[in-house]
Amino acid sequence: MVDLGANGDEPGDPFEDDPRSREVDLDFPREWVEFLDPVDSEHLVRADLTWLLSRWTCIFGRGCHGIAAGRAADGCCTHGAFFTDADDEKRVRAAAGKLSPATWQHYRRGFANYTEQDTIDGKSPARRTATQGEDGPCVFLNDLDFAGGGGCALHAQALRDGVHPLRYKPDVCWQLPVRRDQEWSKRPDGSKILISTLTEFDRRGWGSGGHDLHWWCTSSPEAHVGTEPMYVSYAAELTELIGQDAYDRLVELCLARERTGLVAPHPASAGGDDTGHGSNL
Repeated sequence: MVDLGANGDEPGDPFEDDPRSREVDLDFPREWVEFLDPVDSEHLVRADLTWLLSRWTCIFGRGCHGIAAGRAADGCCTHGAFFTDADDEKRVRAAAGKLSPATWQHYRRGFANYTEQDTIDGKSPARRTATQGEDGPCVFLNDLDFAGGGGCALHAQALRDGVHPLRYKPDVCWQLPVRRDQEWSKRPDGSKILISTLTEFDRRGWGSGGHDLHWWCTSSPEAHVGTEPMYVSYAAELTELIGQDAYDRLVELCLARERTGLVAPHPASAGGDDTGHGSNL
């Protein structure tokens, strides 16, 4: 494993020229499993085993190249995070109230002062976390050398309080890089069922702009270095997304698949595919 230093973008770093060149292609065979929620016969879970059994792990501050060139220390926090709904806003507001200038480098008092009105689609107004300035990252991002602790101030506060960071962070932040899509589907017999799809939040998840990101971790072998599969390391997040009983069933199916071996393992975890994209670094 090549030592990428604190942020992977140090002068002379051989990977800094074009870190996305080691990413695997976005399209490759995936293995899926479907199962009914044990406590809800109208809820079907479709799970991407290729992704959930991969060895992806967050490498923020230890090899992450960041989504913007020259800003590895931002990680994926270069832009503010859009809130999904009022409950999301309420949770972050409560968490921010626990912060102080000693724990939040860019401390601002009042929800209106650390959020901004913006738009996702260019039409509909939506609120997101503010940035530190016109070209700055998310207002909650502390510098890595900040005395109160580097990285997301909300994340760090959750750890200090002994709770999981998903209780304090915006939905989009704690869910990444898992993508959950939900839709009601009408079956041939006229019955309806809610389908929850769990898969990888790859570049395309960001819309057309995702293809312009300097680097994206889910496709990079540099981030597929976890000591345990995703379904284990992201147990809390997956449970929050589909419920405890459905997650327990997912674990059973993942364990069974691990015993027999995946038909379509993630090429970034497998060290790259046969096109030459990706490698064991």
